[in-house]
Amino acid sequence: MAGPGQTDHTPPPEQPDANPRWQRRPQARPEEILRAAMQTFVERGFAATRLEDIARRAGISKGTLYLYYSNKEALFQAAVRENITPVIDAAEQRVAGHDGTALELLEQLYRRWAAALADPVLGGLCKLVISEAGNFPDTARLYVEEVVLRIRGIFRGVVERATASGELRALPAEHVVRELMTPILFLSIWRHSLASYEPRPLNVEQFLDNHWDMVLHGILPSGHGARPRQGDH
Repeated sequence: MAGPGQTDHTPPPEQPDANPRWQRRPQARPEEILRAAMQTFVERGFAATRLEDIARRAGISKGTLYLYYSNKEALFQAAVRENITPVIDAAEQRVAGHDGTALELLEQLYRRWAAALADPVLGGLCKLVISEAGNFPDTARLYVEEVVLRIRGIFRGVVERATASGELRALPAEHVVRELMTPILFLSIWRHSLASYEPRPLNVEQFLDNHWDMVLHGILPSGHGARPRQGDH
C-alpha cells in the first residue's frame, strides 16, 4: 500500500523478451558455423576470409560467432577436425575390422582416400593449406599433424602388414605410402587450380586405376604378376 500523498507505481516484474535478437541453438549452431567456415575458406582462401563472411553465411552475427571461437585460426582448426577427422576415424575402423588380405585392404584405403579428397570441400581444403602454408605456418602444422601424419600412419601400418605376410616385397614402407598418396594429392590440387583450363579433361578413374596398377607391379614380390583390381572381381 502507498502512504499518504503517494501513488502505488511499483513496476511490474520484468517479462522475458518475446523477440530476442538471436536464439542460441546449442546442438545445431556449431555445425552450421563449421560448415559455413569450410565453404568460405575453400572459396576465398584463409587470408582473404573474414569472420564477418563466415557469420553472414551461417546466418548469425559476428558476436555470436565469438561465443564459440575466439579467432579465425581456432575456427579453422575446429573446421578441419569436424570435416576430416571422421574420414580418418572411419579408415582406422576399416583397418581394425578387415578380415581379408592386407593387399586388398591397401587398395580399399587407396580408393576411399581418393574418393574423400574428390569432395569439393575436403579437396579444396587440401589445396588451400598447401598454397598458404608459408603465410600461416601454425595452420599448416595443424593439418600435417592431424591429417597428413594420421592418414599416412594408417597406410604405413597396412603396407608393413602386407610386407610381413609376403604379399609385398620388402621396400621402405614410408616410400611406398608416398608413392600411393602422391597422385591423390595431385588430383585434389589439380581440381582446384588448372583443371578448368585443360582442353581435354582428365579421366580420374582411369588415372587412379593405371597408377594403382603401376605401383602394384613395383611392390609385388618377384615373380608375381599383376593382381586383378577390386573392380575386376
